[in-house]
Amino acid sequence: MLKNLYVKNLALIDETEVEFTEGLNILTGETGAGKSLLLGSVNLALGGKYSADMLRNGTRSGLVEITFTVDDEKTVKRLEELDIYPEDGCIVLGRKLMEGRSVSRINGEKVNMTVLRAVAGLLIDIHGQHDSQNLLQKKNHLSLLDLYAKQKTSPLLEKMRSAFEEYRRLCRKKEESAVDEEGRRKEAALAEFEIKEIEEAQLTPGEDEELEEEYRRMTESRRITSAVAEAYQYTAEDARGNASDFLSRAIRALQEASEFDEAGAQLYAQLLEADSLLNDFNRELSEYAKSFEFSEEEFQETENRLNLLNHLKAKYGKTVSDVLAYCDEKKQRLSELEDYDSFMQKLDGKLQKALDKVSDISEKLHSVRERAARELEREIGSQMKELNFADARFEIRLIDTGRYSALGRDDAEFYMSANPGEPLKPLGSVASGGELSRVMLAIKTVLADEEDTPTLIFDEIDTGISGITAGKVGEKLKLIGKSRQVLCITHLPQIAAVADSHYLIKKEIDGNSVRTVIELLDDDASTEELARMLGGANITGNILESAREMKQLAKSEI
Repeated sequence: MLKNLYVKNLALIDETEVEFTEGLNILTGETGAGKSLLLGSVNLALGGKYSADMLRNGTRSGLVEITFTVDDEKTVKRLEELDIYPEDGCIVLGRKLMEGRSVSRINGEKVNMTVLRAVAGLLIDIHGQHDSQNLLQKKNHLSLLDLYAKQKTSPLLEKMRSAFEEYRRLCRKKEESAVDEEGRRKEAALAEFEIKEIEEAQLTPGEDEELEEEYRRMTESRRITSAVAEAYQYTAEDARGNASDFLSRAIRALQEASEFDEAGAQLYAQLLEADSLLNDFNRELSEYAKSFEFSEEEFQETENRLNLLNHLKAKYGKTVSDVLAYCDEKKQRLSELEDYDSFMQKLDGKLQKALDKVSDISEKLHSVRERAARELEREIGSQMKELNFADARFEIRLIDTGRYSALGRDDAEFYMSANPGEPLKPLGSVASGGELSRVMLAIKTVLADEEDTPTLIFDEIDTGISGITAGKVGEKLKLIGKSRQVLCITHLPQIAAVADSHYLIKKEIDGNSVRTVIELLDDDASTEELARMLGGANITGNILESAREMKQLAKSEI
């Protein structure tokens, strides 16, 4: 869930920090107090668009940080797939805002915007007026239906994606293989040439890497050989004046001391050990020097072989293994061309079998969706009635697209009739902004147990509603808040009254500057804020009592 929000130097916000709770968090305030600004701050932290004019006047940088607690194993696993690991059960998304640019971080580590948005999508879902508009787009309706029936649709969709990909692969194979007799003759001749060229080279996997290393050693050998020879001269040359000679002299000189006392004997023993180590070193150095001995003929053979391998890799693949794989592919293709009619018959058989499989899975998907559509439309219809759509009708229509995709052959579209006697029409042609918000809320209520996102934010959910309808919306938000964390910005007291936690967003004037602050209200302060929402500036005792009754009634009904 969303645990903490910290904002600094953003628009009217000087610096503010707020802790959120489980359940339903309601945010209220007067018009212009900065409620939308708060939501904008969250959006920025999640990867939303940023421009320098968002910064507070007189500042050159700002910061937005949101902290989430993560305890769901499925969410943790999906985060780990993105290489993101909670620290002490928390994920901190931060975005530093500067003039002309921004820097995003997760748990202090810099990340790109793609990763930030992917992580945000696992943790929070924001629904504003724009998001309600998504309901108008038919392309989103099928995904909502599949989400509702995901226990049955998910395994079928996985099979469908796999089967459809195999079907498309075979279709591409047939398209690529469809050549006339002359084309087959030319392709076969080229394949024979390429196969012969590769096979004559008698390639071995990894040979190119070994040869490159050997060639490097050979080209560097002269310099290394000279250095090794010089080292050997200093340590083991037969002529006098090298380390071995001097060490032998030292041993002879110290021999008498070794017989005098224990200290002299220990030093003598150390010197003997050093002489033994030097002899071992000289033998290994001599063997190392031999490894750089080669003839010009060997060098030429290595260079020619390497040139051949590089030539083949330039034509057929980046590595010798790639070249060998290419050769196998050409052998397979040559076999197909030599018995072309039989090959095409077999390919047609495989293609038909793949199509039959796609068709079978698609039919099963359709059946599941058809049953789910009837169940979902009943549940959404029921929720809509509870949201004061007394005479509204809701219907989900499955459409046969006539073509297969990874989703089957189905498309879906939501239909609605808001008033008695009106025909069912596509949702987008009959629903107002306020109605769309309620329809969206009805859908969210039904899908509350199916969605994995632990935190939901609703903005402008109260557009175009009041009175009883507002109370119904509040009840639904409270219901969703029982299974996940909900943040809702509202202007309506009927919705604010059902809050588990109530926050007030307000402006404060400090000299010549104005800033936005947010504070958690206790029960009395929440009642006063409700009274303000009910009666405006003139809060009478009766209005205050009405606010108190509204809160008590909300608690008793839910």
